[in-house]
Amino acid sequence: MIRPSVLVFALLISLPAWYRLLFDQLDLTQVLIRFLIGVPIAAVLLAAFRFVTAGYGVTEETPATTVEPQKMD
Repeated sequence: MIRPSVLVFALLISLPAWYRLLFDQLDLTQVLIRFLIGVPIAAVLLAAFRFVTAGYGVTEETPATTVEPQKMD
């Protein structure tokens, strides 16, 4: 299943084509083809971004050291 972020990013990639559609410079089929080409490109780019940033939030916790209570004089 395709993530919504991939579709939004593909829409952003193909946004100039959608803009040109508004001014009748491109046909709707060409715009949709550009969007469909942008979907796998966006999926690969976002997967690479997720792979690179996957380890930033994970930290190893060091084991706690035990402290012996001492009486105060």
